[in-house]
Amino acid sequence: MRGEDAGLPRREAFAVLAAAPEEALVQLWRDSGLPDDGMLLRGPETGLVALRGRVGGGGSPFNFGEATVTRASVKLPSGEIGHAYALGRGREKARISATIDALRQKAEMVAEVDRKILEPLARNLREQDERRRAEIAATRVEFFTMTRGED
Repeated sequence: MRGEDAGLPRREAFAVLAAAPEEALVQLWRDSGLPDDGMLLRGPETGLVALRGRVGGGGSPFNFGEATVTRASVKLPSGEIGHAYALGRGREKARISATIDALRQKAEMVAEVDRKILEPLARNLREQDERRRAEIAATRVEFFTMTRGED
């Protein structure tokens, strides 16, 4: 059984790690006591990716611009290989995220990694989203039209 079969699905774990602020991820990682004995296979290295857009969500695609992305790949002594991509120049974030991905491939590590790293990050992201939604809702303006009774 692969580690991604339990806990958060791998895709969701990638999403949480990618969206997490680097400072929060680094602090949780340092406090976790999880093994950090992986060997870097690639990176961390920073480059650009092309961004594409569509007018109205359904128009013809066009080149919107570029974004800076950092990627890393880590191999654990036991053979698991983890990968990560992070928006921006967060080299440490990419390395730690790749290590977390590799650790989650070990069935016995999934629960501990999720409890110590992913669950707190996901909770913080949800709380930030709820605060942002509340701020937006507080400034919402309702428009309505009144008619005069004349035809």
